[in-house]
Amino acid sequence: MKYGVIGAGAMGYRFGIMLQKNADVDVDFIDTWEPNVEAVREQGGVSVARDHENRHIEPIDIFYPEEYTGHPDVWIVFKKQMQLAEELKRDAAAGIFHDDQYVFSAMNCMGHFEKIAQYFPKDHIYCGTAMIATRLDGPANVDFMGAEGTEEMHIAKYDQGAADDTFQAVVADLKQARLNPVVVDEWLGMCMSKVVFNAVTNTLCTMFEMQMGQFIEYDGVREMSKQLFDEAYDACERAGIYLIATRQEQVDSVITVSREYKYHYPSMYQDFSKGRPTEVDYINGYIAKIGREHDYVCRTHEFVVHEVHMAEMMRKYHQVQENVAD
Repeated sequence: MKYGVIGAGAMGYRFGIMLQKNADVDVDFIDTWEPNVEAVREQGGVSVARDHENRHIEPIDIFYPEEYTGHPDVWIVFKKQMQLAEELKRDAAAGIFHDDQYVFSAMNCMGHFEKIAQYFPKDHIYCGTAMIATRLDGPANVDFMGAEGTEEMHIAKYDQGAADDTFQAVVADLKQARLNPVVVDEWLGMCMSKVVFNAVTNTLCTMFEMQMGQFIEYDGVREMSKQLFDEAYDACERAGIYLIATRQEQVDSVITVSREYKYHYPSMYQDFSKGRPTEVDYINGYIAKIGREHDYVCRTHEFVVHEVHMAEMMRKYHQVQENVAD
């Protein structure tokens, strides 16, 4: 099997490098962020650390879409939700998609599979989620968070049909890569379970600009989590979406995962701190949208969306204050 990674960012690097290194498969990386591509070429690969230690260069092959002539069996897609439609359009225009190819994505949020399905048949799409924390500290500079072997992910078919040979081969390669895939029968509940989890940890850590370990120091974290989870589960149940974890398991996972990645800033904060738009509309906003569509108002999630956007707005005032201080 040969893989192509679309989106050489934190998670794209994590999956691609672990497949290349541990499963001994060919992996090409496609990216449109020029500083990233040029940094890889200049330093001969990606600068990789794990938990801030043992930093080294991992050699990779990286291409802009327009110069790529390879033919992967499977694409692995990791882009921000706001960037995905334009990325896929550019990739398609460059002629790198082919009828015999499959695609796997374990992106955060919801909405990406519908975009991918514009270019690939549903039975060629594999859905995933990843409880894997990774930091992109700059172009071609990545930090794998968590001890090796603690990676955890789920995978399911988008069309929910019988598993084909390619699906089985992808699962086998992910196992060899030590990404620890768990096969799930139904993709929607699987993906919404991750969205609901992120709607607590990502959003609250971003608003208060704190690491996950700092988050769980607060005595009321279970109560806050339960309030957000209960709304999300009520909305999903009204929509006929049944998550793979129970409400209590989600609350417990906030503690256990945050303890495991105690020094990690969630990806939403990483975007926020760099002045980029966050994905809150595709996380808490998506949950609120499901609720509204089924006559249920997720008041806390709707309020949280406003809070994050207000925090984004306030960056311009903070920048003015910093400039005055300088």
